Amino acid sequence: MSEYAWPGKDYENRAATARGAWTETIRTLPLGTKITGEVVGRQRFGVFLSIDGWPDAVGLAEIIAMPRCLDLPVMGERVSGEVVSHAEHNHQVKIRLAEWAEHEDAPR
Repeated sequence: MSEYAWPGKDYENRAATARGAWTETIRTLPLGTKITGEVVGRQRFGVFLSIDGWPDAVGLAEIIAMPRCLDLPVMGERVSGEVVSHAEHNHQVKIRLAEWAEHEDAPR
């Protein structure tokens, strides 16, 4: 298995579900909401998350917010973080991982 993976075979279905639930997702996951979830996809640009309690939401923690001293979480890893934005164009909830926030002064 590659170290990088898209979020499962059903990603297109998940994307359609996320699109359909988008209004509810941004209403119930406003900026600043603390979340927990599982890494379900991993790419060079970040990790996709399945957010606990919001099965229709697609979370993304982008590498641009990751301090250089850390590594991307691995597939299946449990993480926590905070909602920092909503990407309307692809119906993704942008997450800043708690571990990354702990190293806020580290170079990016």
